[in-house]
Amino acid sequence: MLLQNKIMNLPHIQPLNQSAVQSARERQNQLTKPAGSLGRLEELSIQLAGIAGKNTPQIKNKTIIVMAGDHGVVKEGVSAFPQEVTPQMVLNFLQGGAAINVLAKHVGASVVVVDMGVANEINTDNEKLIRRSVGLGTQNLAHGPAMTRAQAEEAIQSGIEIAWAEIAKGADILGTGDMGIGNTTPSAAIACALTNLSPEKIAGRGTGVDDAGLKRKISVIEKGLQVNRPNAKDGLDVLSKVGGFEIGGLAGVMLGAASKNIPVMVDGFISTAAALLAVTLEPACKDYLIFAHRSKENGHALMLAWLGVKPLLDLDLRLGEGTGAALGISLAESACKILSEMATFGEAGVSQSADS
Repeated sequence: MLLQNKIMNLPHIQPLNQSAVQSARERQNQLTKPAGSLGRLEELSIQLAGIAGKNTPQIKNKTIIVMAGDHGVVKEGVSAFPQEVTPQMVLNFLQGGAAINVLAKHVGASVVVVDMGVANEINTDNEKLIRRSVGLGTQNLAHGPAMTRAQAEEAIQSGIEIAWAEIAKGADILGTGDMGIGNTTPSAAIACALTNLSPEKIAGRGTGVDDAGLKRKISVIEKGLQVNRPNAKDGLDVLSKVGGFEIGGLAGVMLGAASKNIPVMVDGFISTAAALLAVTLEPACKDYLIFAHRSKENGHALMLAWLGVKPLLDLDLRLGEGTGAALGISLAESACKILSEMATFGEAGVSQSADS
């Protein structure tokens, strides 16, 4: 149990239910197919069984939580887009016009949009926008801490509470999404701090910076790490020194869901940076995380390897918003249906292989 859990009032995260894991594995081996022939779908169904504590888990109520925040480091020219795009895209999410809205509708998921710290005013009275702003964007990590430790705690606590609220409404799987111009820079800095890999290996083009922009971005991350010297053993320190409000919020979503035995479908580069923080804060939460895809961002594969996890998809995605998570949720639902709805050899009267 972490010291930070006392601050966050986070219940103990239980290990996966091994009885359910074993029962699901045995049932998979009795379904009318060659053993292991559905590959990752079988592995995924067994993980979901362990999370739910049932040998035939179900996914019915799907929610994708998209968290938005701005970053002072954009002043260093690390993004191809201006900061004004963040609130504009938040409005687009609320109006249903973004890629995440299309894919969430396709898989039957609701989209929850959270302002964790957008710098410019979001001009809307739309009640669907959850306002949990920790500040009007972070400070410039190239010149000092991105936020205070208290703000880092607040961001994570907000994520925990939002996850709990959605679960209380009936969500049985959560997906993570992000919006924040410049947020691949703090995400890369978090990854460098925790994995001890160089910015050259982790940093990518984000929204599409050119060669000069990528070189500048790498230099900014190096400077931020030198100036702030984040402690890799302290997730809150890493978040406060080089992170973002929405990244902390997503880490909180993961911790909060795990504490309630609910799986989280992790999106791409930014969400995986949040996962690095969540696992650093509470290693037990990793069993509750499913990684939807491997992003086109340079360092994402290295981040996944550091976590020791395999993504479900590799589609060269680099949009964020939770788009990859939506696709992953569809696979999770498929995995559960295979496990619960497919007939066993005995039920179908089909002969098993001689090796069974």
